[in-house]
Amino acid sequence: MKKLIAISAIAALATVSSANGDVQAQLDALKAQIKQLEAKLKKQEKTVKKVVKTVKKVNKKANEAKMLANNDNLKWNVDFRTAVDKITYTHVNGEKSTNDSLLTNRLWMDFAYAPTENMSFYGRLSYLKAFGAETQNNQRDGGNATFDWLTNENAHGDNNLRVKQAYWLYRNDTFLDNDVSWTASIGRRPSTDGMGINLREFQDRQSALAHTVNVEFDGASFRWNIDKVTPLTGAWVKLCMGRGVTNAKPRFTADGTDYSTDNTQHFDSNMVGFIFVPYDDGQYSLHMNYAKATNLIGYGANPLLGFKEFGDMEYFTAAVVAEGVGSGISDYLDDTRVFLSYAQSTTDPNNGINGSMLGSADSETGHSWWIGANVPCPITDDGRIGVEWNKGSKYWRSMTYGEDTMVGSKIAARGTAWEVYYHKPLVKGLDASIRYTKIDYDYTGSNGFFGSYSAPTEIDSAPGSAVKEAEDIRAYLRYRF
Repeated sequence: MKKLIAISAIAALATVSSANGDVQAQLDALKAQIKQLEAKLKKQEKTVKKVVKTVKKVNKKANEAKMLANNDNLKWNVDFRTAVDKITYTHVNGEKSTNDSLLTNRLWMDFAYAPTENMSFYGRLSYLKAFGAETQNNQRDGGNATFDWLTNENAHGDNNLRVKQAYWLYRNDTFLDNDVSWTASIGRRPSTDGMGINLREFQDRQSALAHTVNVEFDGASFRWNIDKVTPLTGAWVKLCMGRGVTNAKPRFTADGTDYSTDNTQHFDSNMVGFIFVPYDDGQYSLHMNYAKATNLIGYGANPLLGFKEFGDMEYFTAAVVAEGVGSGISDYLDDTRVFLSYAQSTTDPNNGINGSMLGSADSETGHSWWIGANVPCPITDDGRIGVEWNKGSKYWRSMTYGEDTMVGSKIAARGTAWEVYYHKPLVKGLDASIRYTKIDYDYTGSNGFFGSYSAPTEIDSAPGSAVKEAEDIRAYLRYRF
């Protein structure tokens, strides 16, 4: 291509030399044309790189499916993280609650199997534990049989094993004889670490839009890729359904009606929603989400009475994501990721049967903004730096109780949250990260559930024990293979 540009320049120069008029002006015009050609070439090279990257990603998924199908066994992956958090809470009265060294181990064990290229099964076992024993918990348990020093050497009366994900996935290239590829999945679906929060966690995006939903769910999802049957570039739509709480009676009830409904406690709590991506060209994309959750639980004025249901909630989210800024401006901008997300929550109280929803008998609407950037570190070869900002209003209520923080969900903050982080691969499979999170609350109740106990009170008028600021400094080592 460079030779072609050079030849074009020589030919144009010869034409200029034989022509009448201002030679310098024509030379300037020629230089401008050469610059335009170089810009087009750079843009084409960038497009080719994106196509190659996409093809490699598709081939990788296909090869993984073939490997799972051809080998009659489960494929295992391990993700092990050791972290230390320094936590500080500042109360309205100026007092502080701290923990200078909260040490934790987190283990994820992923396993998968594909009997055919269309059918797959995925699962994830999860373990998250603080270093050492919690003596108060053992005292409440009524003995030392579960004490951490010997818990794996004792016989227990339970069978605790945390299952974070377990679902099957069906995929096909056509839907009702149309050129629409689609998937269907049922089980304990991946609904944490979704779009937005995945950048901070340095992992592939999960299903949900994390601005409104970041909790574990049992349910189903169905996705249709509609880009080939519509003029919408890269478009797809997904239907998601889940159940968060069941009102089925337990086994061995006194009246002998095991697993029948019990509406005296609460109703089933369900969620249904749509994710719609009208545009995705591999670099720029637009994401939208609408969801409705019913019979949401929370605490009343007296939290000792336990969970009750308070009403329904509607969510709306819209986000713009850029995987690279501009076209060939610089390598740094090509490797920059930014996003802007807006979310809205609206309550529908159940007429105050158990109290007010978020402290109000009326329908209340909350808003939240979220901006983030993830860029290459300018002083290391493969390190990355991220900055995020959140702002939530008085009645903002997200369903982000599964967010991986030790001071509560920053996304749920009724106030302002800042976060900066640095990530660095060390050797193959091992990486390190340090993260700082600060939340300044404008109102109380950010980390509550959906009842009247979560009523927002302006922070300057709140009781002295209320948390005004929260800070968390986290450093970790993470091994993945």
